[in-house]
Amino acid sequence: MKTNPKQWRVGLVGYGEVGRILAEDLRAQGMAVSAYDLKLVNASTAGPLQTHAAQHGVGFLGSSGELAAGADLIISAVTASQTVRVAEACAGSVQPGSFFLDFNSASPGAKQRAAALIDAAGGRYVEGAVMTSIPPYRIKVPLLLGGAHANALCTLLNTLGFASKVASDTLGVASATKMCRSVMIKGLEAMVIESFTTARHYGVEDAVVASLYETFPGIGWEKQAAYFFQRVIEHGRRRSEEVREVAETVRDAGLTPWSASGTAERQAWVADLADSGVFGTKGTPEFARSTDWRVEADRMLAQVNQKK
Repeated sequence: MKTNPKQWRVGLVGYGEVGRILAEDLRAQGMAVSAYDLKLVNASTAGPLQTHAAQHGVGFLGSSGELAAGADLIISAVTASQTVRVAEACAGSVQPGSFFLDFNSASPGAKQRAAALIDAAGGRYVEGAVMTSIPPYRIKVPLLLGGAHANALCTLLNTLGFASKVASDTLGVASATKMCRSVMIKGLEAMVIESFTTARHYGVEDAVVASLYETFPGIGWEKQAAYFFQRVIEHGRRRSEEVREVAETVRDAGLTPWSASGTAERQAWVADLADSGVFGTKGTPEFARSTDWRVEADRMLAQVNQKK
């Protein structure tokens, strides 16, 4: 491998919101970036990805294995359920000494299984735990690293503009931190959607919001609710998969994941509504962009009333 990380060839497995943001910020530094995404095999989903890649000089490859064969740094940024499968797909062709940075919101157990595959093939697996929403921070999003190769990668990543720090050289610590945080953050999203939409049905939303402001005056509940509704409508499918990994993490600790399981179901329910067009057409500028959560709550209630 080249000792200067700015000369690395970066391969992105997953070209969703996270992959595209990383591609933009890495390409802005003149780095060679290639990508692979399952959506490329479907004509209905490939177009926007191909357009974005062409605009930013990102090359698309035909498989995860092909991508791994030519990358100094592989970044896996897919849905949580695909974490181990991506490692399997890359392990057969990963180059000796290449880094594999697992960006996915998966359980410690899933990260450990993925690491075993990459390390056995001669790659250097590093777990990554993204500690807040990526869009506001972009490549500088707070990132915890873990595993035996975390220290070796940390400084190199930060040279590229990342804001990473090592949580532990033991695999699973960074992911456990992320998963436990998500019990709260993703749970709060689900609770706000459930509480506010129910309050809207009964016509008591103003009283509920006023009470929350009185109890927690430091939170801008109207603005925060609009953001929660927007993010879950837009990314509920990915979030529901993440929270299922959260539930697995809780289960592995010996607890029954009542809260996490409910959160996963609520996130998936919103995702189902989004897929059916309740909030508009995905991919358009208007989709999930209302600044008033009441608009989206009314859409949910209208859908529920249709099924009565």
